[in-house]
Amino acid sequence: MFNDRDQNNSGTLQSEIDRLPGIERLANKPTVYCSEVDQDAEKFFSETELIPSFTFLDPFGYKGLSLKLVNAVIKDWGCDCVFFFNYRRINAGVSNPMVKEHMDALFGEERAEKLRARVNGAPPELREEMVLEELTAALMEMGGEFVLPFRFRNDAGRLTHHLVFVSKNFKGYAVMKDIMASASSTEDQGVASFAYSPADESMPLLFELTRPLDDLEGMLCQEYAGASLPMEHIYRWHSVGRPYLSRHYKSVLMKLEDEGRILVHDPDGKKRRKNSFADRLVVTFPPTA
Repeated sequence: MFNDRDQNNSGTLQSEIDRLPGIERLANKPTVYCSEVDQDAEKFFSETELIPSFTFLDPFGYKGLSLKLVNAVIKDWGCDCVFFFNYRRINAGVSNPMVKEHMDALFGEERAEKLRARVNGAPPELREEMVLEELTAALMEMGGEFVLPFRFRNDAGRLTHHLVFVSKNFKGYAVMKDIMASASSTEDQGVASFAYSPADESMPLLFELTRPLDDLEGMLCQEYAGASLPMEHIYRWHSVGRPYLSRHYKSVLMKLEDEGRILVHDPDGKKRRKNSFADRLVVTFPPTA
């Protein structure tokens, strides 16, 4: 399903689809609509049981983008969503009473009111974090358990927009995390920045000051002290909201094992391959002193 409110865009797209060789043989042909995305769209998707779907929402600024719409397109099994988050327009709109209705629809009325008070006088970099924090919290509150934003910056390194992934399923979250990590323009100790900026090539930062993998090592030893659990469970529960991928956890756990700081055993009794760390392996962390 494709939709664009601009008749020229939707008409051109339909013409191009009709020209595709063999399109007439498809059992389920693409459908093109030309309509405004509003409360009627929210109602349609809320009341329609969707097949496993990937929805991309690209609003003009912020009009039509709402918590209810995002929740409606991910409510069914196997449904994920990515939406274009125009930070510049939304940042300006948060404190603009003329677009209060749109901001309330995006953040929720109570949360939007709280955000207006928080961002008042805040520096730009902190303001961005406040907006993203409230957006993520609002999406999770509506049922989008897994939220993953990806930043885009211009040639000068200034933030322009985000792509925000929302899902109710960890598998979809993990797959998108791998994709976004590979598209990142910088990384530190192999941990992706989850951002793309052409400026990164000409203005590299001193990323080693943060030592993200060292941070992960300390977090695991502290948070799982005295616990025994499989690698896949550690990744599933610890990685949400953090930049780490499965390979980062395996790398850190192999290092801890080599140093004798954790015990690892295979519940299936299989012989381990060298320099590998299977998801099924059970890790035992020593209790803290």
